[in-house]
Amino acid sequence: MSDINAVTFDLWQTLLLDNPEQGRIRTRARLEGTQDLLARTGETFPLEQIEQAYRDGVRRCQEIRDAHRDVTFLQQVQIFVNFISPRLVERIPNTAFHAIAACYSDSFFDHPPGPHPEGVKVLRSVKEMGLRLGMISNTGMTPGVSFRRFLSEHGMLDYFDVLTFSDEVGFSKPACKIFDLTLEELGSSPAQAIHVGDHIFNDVAAAKDCGLRTIWIEGFYERPDHSDPATEPDISVATLGEVPGAIRRLCVETGQRQD
Repeated sequence: MSDINAVTFDLWQTLLLDNPEQGRIRTRARLEGTQDLLARTGETFPLEQIEQAYRDGVRRCQEIRDAHRDVTFLQQVQIFVNFISPRLVERIPNTAFHAIAACYSDSFFDHPPGPHPEGVKVLRSVKEMGLRLGMISNTGMTPGVSFRRFLSEHGMLDYFDVLTFSDEVGFSKPACKIFDLTLEELGSSPAQAIHVGDHIFNDVAAAKDCGLRTIWIEGFYERPDHSDPATEPDISVATLGEVPGAIRRLCVETGQRQD
């Protein structure tokens, strides 16, 4: 077996913690902000119409991610705005469009999730093992640039050697391409890497399929079929704080020494 030299982390519900209520508040802020900004250009729409466009945009972007691709953040906002009214992006000033995009992204900081309380400690522990660190994250409604700011504000950014966000590379988990791109930048290979995350399909099954070892953080998703080897992680942990110990165990299995 090859020695482990890299660990990649998921972000959402792994190093940051969110809840549905906060998500609903962010959505409301996006909708009301968009309505106000459009009204300033003379384009008036009921909130219900904007809300339906938001749902349609989310669905369209998810269809793209289901095909293992992704769009840029600005393309996502364009999809949303044009669902409000066909070719609306072309009718409004460019400054108004970018103001809507800012409202869309800034809601993340106006109503933020919390950093995992053990996040910095865990990243420091893994770094002290001499391993290179990467992040592989589907971005959803929030662009990678905002996640970088979040990680920086909470003391986690500098621990990472590579950060890969789906809106920036055009691929999304569970595609092997997004794992391969990250590992190539890390100077690693699937046989030399461990992926850590909470999502049973996007993190565990996907990483296993790409040849990485996996550590699953339980509590956010369930395994639909416990007899399915595709979703069987190498190690399951109850909390992020148990991840360094799990990494050491996997390194021992490869014959590595972890002092």
